[in-house]
Amino acid sequence: MPTILQILGWRLFFYANEGNEPVHVHARKGDMECKYWLDAETYDIEEAFACRMASRDKKEIRRIIFEHFDYIVEQWHEFEERKRDE
Repeated sequence: MPTILQILGWRLFFYANEGNEPVHVHARKGDMECKYWLDAETYDIEEAFACRMASRDKKEIRRIIFEHFDYIVEQWHEFEERKRDE
């Protein structure tokens, strides 16, 4: 479960055991947690789930993901490549 980014109290990370799911990122802050799908072709994100999050929290994490979109996608591909090499 590597952490790829920590910002404004949010920790963005991947899980290693999620099979062949498309590009996505998990985020946690306090007791809040969410998962967003990332579409690198359309530069879009879609909420997969959000637990214990107010709309302002969703807006904040969406902004963070958009601001670091390319970095997250790059880290995803590097992470997946490392998993295949193990």
